Amino acid sequence: MLKTLLQGLRRPLTEPRPALDPELAALAATLDQAARRRLGRGLSIRQVDAGSCNGCELEIHALNNAFHDLERFGLRFVASPRHADVLLVTGPVTKNMKEALERTWNATPDPKWVVAVGDCGADAGVFAGSYAVVGGVSAVVPVDLVIRGCPPTPTQLLRGLIALLQP
Repeated sequence: MLKTLLQGLRRPLTEPRPALDPELAALAATLDQAARRRLGRGLSIRQVDAGSCNGCELEIHALNNAFHDLERFGLRFVASPRHADVLLVTGPVTKNMKEALERTWNATPDPKWVVAVGDCGADAGVFAGSYAVVGGVSAVVPVDLVIRGCPPTPTQLLRGLIALLQP
C-alpha cells in the first residue's frame, strides 16, 4: 500500500495539456485584429437562447473553455446586452421568447450585429411550422450573419465572426 502511494507522489496524476490547434489560434487572432480595427477594442458577445435544444450552446460554451480560451484574444462573453457588440442567437424563436429577443435587441447599443447560429436560428430547422415557433431569428430581428450547422463547430463560429467584422 505504501509503495502504491509513493508511486503516485513521484509522477504527475494529471493529463498533459492538449496541443494547441494552430489553425484555431490563427483564426482567433485574426478575429481579435478585425474587432480592434472595427471597434477599437475586443469584441463583446451576448448569447441569447431563443428556444433551442442546447446543441449550439454547447459549441458556443466550448469557445470559452480552457482549450479554446477566447478571452486571451480579447473576445469575451458579457452578461448584459447593454455591453454587447454581437448577439449570438440560437434556436428557433419560440412565441414565449419573441418579446425577450426584441427587448434584448433594443437594449444592445449601436453598432450591433445579430448572428443567427445553427440551422434552427437560420430558418427554424426541424421546428419550422410548429405551433410554438415564430420562425428563424430573422422573423423577429434583423440578422447580419447566419452560421449554419447542427450544431456549428467552434471553428465555424470563429470563421463566421471574422466574416462579420470584415469591411
